[in-house]
Amino acid sequence: MADHYGSAVPFHQVKIQDPFWTPRIATNREATLPHEYDMLLETGRLEAFRLTWKPGDQPVPHFFWDSDVAKWVEAASYSLADHPDPELAARLEYAAELIASAQQPDGCLNVYFTVVEPEKRWTNLRDYHELYCAGHLIEAGVAHFEATGKRTLLDAVCRYADRIGQIFGRGEGQLRGYCGHEEIELALVRLYQVTQCRRYLELSRYFIEERGRQPHYFDLEARCRGETETDPPGKRDYSIYQAHQPVREQEKVTGHAVRAMYLYSGMADLARELDDPTLTAACERIWNHLCAKQLYLTGGIGASRSNEGFTDDYELPDASAYCETCAGIGLIFWARRMLQLRCDRKFADVLEKTLYNNVLAGASLDGRKFFYDNPLAAYGSRKNRQGQTTSDINYYQRSEWFGCACCPPNYARLISSLGGYLYTVCGDTASVHLYISGQAQLQIGTHAVALSQQTRYPWDGSISIRVTPETAALFTISLRIPGWCRQYRVQVNGQDWPGTESAAAICTEPGTNLAEDGTVYGYLPVYRRWQPGDELTLTLDMPVRRLYGHPDLRDHHHCVAIQRGPIVYCAEQTDQATPVHRIYLPADSELRAEYCPDLLGGVVRITGSAVAALPVQTIIQSPAADSGRPAESDPKEPLYSDSRPDFTPCTISLIPYYAWNNREPGEMRVWLPQW
Repeated sequence: MADHYGSAVPFHQVKIQDPFWTPRIATNREATLPHEYDMLLETGRLEAFRLTWKPGDQPVPHFFWDSDVAKWVEAASYSLADHPDPELAARLEYAAELIASAQQPDGCLNVYFTVVEPEKRWTNLRDYHELYCAGHLIEAGVAHFEATGKRTLLDAVCRYADRIGQIFGRGEGQLRGYCGHEEIELALVRLYQVTQCRRYLELSRYFIEERGRQPHYFDLEARCRGETETDPPGKRDYSIYQAHQPVREQEKVTGHAVRAMYLYSGMADLARELDDPTLTAACERIWNHLCAKQLYLTGGIGASRSNEGFTDDYELPDASAYCETCAGIGLIFWARRMLQLRCDRKFADVLEKTLYNNVLAGASLDGRKFFYDNPLAAYGSRKNRQGQTTSDINYYQRSEWFGCACCPPNYARLISSLGGYLYTVCGDTASVHLYISGQAQLQIGTHAVALSQQTRYPWDGSISIRVTPETAALFTISLRIPGWCRQYRVQVNGQDWPGTESAAAICTEPGTNLAEDGTVYGYLPVYRRWQPGDELTLTLDMPVRRLYGHPDLRDHHHCVAIQRGPIVYCAEQTDQATPVHRIYLPADSELRAEYCPDLLGGVVRITGSAVAALPVQTIIQSPAADSGRPAESDPKEPLYSDSRPDFTPCTISLIPYYAWNNREPGEMRVWLPQW
């Protein structure tokens, strides 16, 4: 790895003590992880590693079950490294030992292909998830070792990785395959980083570089299974698997969103480890396409339910938006890795946007219910003829668990390891990507430095960072100036840093280095001789902003969305006296922000004046009855009318998008029609 790349500061070197994040991390530890463990037991996922299943038993282990357990092990490991918990530690050790006990004499470690269909091992990489599950088991083994120092699971996954390395490759007798669902690529890099065994890095390189080459491996294995070119239909669109071209030739984000994010994360890892500019360039091209034409305002990605991924450019519908929680988490993984290739605000801005909106919406405030997909508009719930609440695709509620339960443990592992996303260090520069209170121990060049952040972000734009090197030293603290911020101020020990007294944060275009306001790729470098206890203060202007969509976003014509700081807002029915779908927001309406400590765990609420559409009233004369009574006038609301609806003033109250669906069910919209 070249010395011009950054390194993320590990999460265990960062202690978060933050009014916004500490309660969420505690909920993740105290509620989410125990709840998920219970679900793993209740559904049979964990006990499946005993390998006692026999034909006829229910439930039948699924070929992706291993990954759900592995992600929980990873999340629990991170949590234990940050906060001792004897009960969680006992559960973790039970799970780690049980997983390791399922390893076969040849090194393979997969429940489904040991007890359910062992004869089909490695016969359908396109559709089955063997290598995907292997990747998650590898990540779990690494996390468990780093958290506990125990090699129980690490040794097992090393044996498994070695077996995979024997099976796959370009050597004589090896399979030239790769997984239809990426994950093992980035996992092998992590295994290399903790073991320093070069063969794991080279195996990752093989899987990434073999992808999309001709003759196409998925075609070859399909013929071996006896499938024709039209059996099954639709499976030959290899863009779904990001296998339509070799990765260095790909120009656009495509296919299944989670698979794509894991592949691009692996590509960025490999680019950094091998100092490969061609992989870096491919990552940059695909990133720019994603952000220009495929990214939701909330940081969600993957608009389509049919392929759980990307469709046409600018095709970003609201009510049918898929925006899988796992896909948002994968985007955060990729953004973090891109920041290590180059410290550019465009990566950190997306990381922050996705974290505070799409991903946080993926779990309820109590940590026990989850969204799989995250639409930007929903109709709430309705009553059926028996008065019972029913639901369908557009009537959203969080669920305690899913048949395909990838999202809940994925959410848990991200929240447990959040400290690892705040800082990177490159040479004598430490870059601050996220503004979260707490302490961090950094090695900046040859200097050991303690950083202490204090802030009420994301509700307040004031950030104080105390910089404490062991001895006075020259180095740089580089501060991200978020793309949503137009005015900011930087001070050192109460004195304005030169040139930033009333700076306007000018967005840096791709390829531009030094912006007019002194930022470098959107980061303001503060280079000086730091003394122990120096205080660096950043004040970000955080007004309420109106946002408008590109003209090619069909769902958003004449609509406006509201954002303050990194938080995207929505109108939820429980806060309105008028049906949400009738509310229009005037262009000149004053919007007020107020912190409400007793609302949804403490949020900034935005209120203002709006107007509501009224149905047209038509008087219909009812005919006289046979009884001889006179005709009556009957007011009706016609479905269609040649009269324009009237509008009446109303108030509107907006809450953070991430907090919707935590009270009674109801309609929700992010994009509001503008009056």
